[in-house]
Amino acid sequence: VQLQASGGGLVQAGGSLRLSCAASGRTVSVYVMGWFRQAPGKEREFVATISRSGGSTVYADSVKGRFTISRDNAKNTVYLQMNSLKPEDTAVYYCAADLTARVVGSTHQSEYDYWGRGTQVTVSS
Repeated sequence: VQLQASGGGLVQAGGSLRLSCAASGRTVSVYVMGWFRQAPGKEREFVATISRSGGSTVYADSVKGRFTISRDNAKNTVYLQMNSLKPEDTAVYYCAADLTARVVGSTHQSEYDYWGRGTQVTVSS
């Protein structure tokens, strides 16, 4: 499967963005999906994951209550709605697919099988 993240940009603190991750080559419904991010000079970190049906989600504490992961399997797309953005949310955001996870994905990036190119999110103060 090929993944392409989009929707990043420059936004002021307190603003919102919605990221999309479009899948091609194989139906996204067979994959547990996740979002990760990497800020300059920092390691890539887990943001959120969603089960194949969309019924189960897990979030990093740093984004809980502000970000929402969702998916539309008919459109082969996964989303990350980001509200109340903070400057510390500035990073390159990546979507990833895990074929073998049982329900939701791992918080560890090594568990994911496929990665898309990232999309830059910059939050100004």
